[in-house]
Amino acid sequence: MAFTLPALPYEPTALEPFMSANTFSYHHGKHHKAYVDKANAAVAGTPMDAMSDVEVVRKAKADGNAGLFNNAAQAWNHSFLWNSLSPSGGGAPTGALKDMLDRDLGGVEKFGEAFKAEAVGHFASGWAWLVHDGQALKIVSTHDADTALVHEGLTPLLTLDLWEHAYYLDYQNARPGFVDAYLAHMINWDFAAANLAAAH
Repeated sequence: MAFTLPALPYEPTALEPFMSANTFSYHHGKHHKAYVDKANAAVAGTPMDAMSDVEVVRKAKADGNAGLFNNAAQAWNHSFLWNSLSPSGGGAPTGALKDMLDRDLGGVEKFGEAFKAEAVGHFASGWAWLVHDGQALKIVSTHDADTALVHEGLTPLLTLDLWEHAYYLDYQNARPGFVDAYLAHMINWDFAAANLAAAH
């Protein structure tokens, strides 16, 4: 099978009160699982069944297979999301990531302002990303299941899910509060730094 539902990298209660165990039970246990199951069903018995999840996402995009792409990309995005969150998140990055954040986005505070503006201003469902474009750090958003993974030259470093199911149980329709909590308490700078190092 190309896709698996990963265990969460922390306990479902670890991000409370900023993200509840109740949210994880639906978001990880039901939404993410459904994307994994549908993507695996779509590739079962085809050569793609032996591919990695990243390869399936990219091939589905290249082939214009929207049904497979939507489920495969959402499966990958969610696995990436869980690692973009940390019980010891927030604060500021260090090392090369801090230097690039200062150079390209004006530091962690300016990054937070720009990331919040992108995430809150994004209409309807999608994802907000911190990416590296080969030269510099950038903040982008993608619609629905679209993923920075398939955009030429972009390396995803961090993401935040902007679909209502990501925050409705904890924040109702208050996406700004959800984004604030992510930036202040949950953002996993270590994961972003590791992705940046791997890109280099």
